[in-house]
Amino acid sequence: QAHVAESGGGSVQTGGSLRLVCTVFGETSSDLCIGWFRQRPGKEREGVASFVGGGTISYADSVKGRFTISRDPAKNTAYLEMNNLKPEDTGMYYCAADRNICWPYVPDFYYQGQGTQVVVSD
Repeated sequence: QAHVAESGGGSVQTGGSLRLVCTVFGETSSDLCIGWFRQRPGKEREGVASFVGGGTISYADSVKGRFTISRDPAKNTAYLEMNNLKPEDTGMYYCAADRNICWPYVPDFYYQGQGTQVVVSD
């Protein structure tokens, strides 16, 4: 059964950095649209970043210039590098993947991980 799993969350102070890792199992990651979404306290799930296709990447406006998504097809892995973190970035971050849909529908992707917690404190 194909699935994705993420890791790399943690607690940092404002301005700190974290790198989240998403590993795809049972599918070839390059055949999938892979992205990240988050659930912040009291807010709806929102797409953070995703590969759109043809080498294009999309980001939510709130993370542009601070977050970078990348992938390593040889390892079936994608990454979310998060820099200059802010308290409003606190939340559960999920890796997601889908064969048929892509940005901005990341929270609706078929394959979703269990999430990894990110806490940013002042």
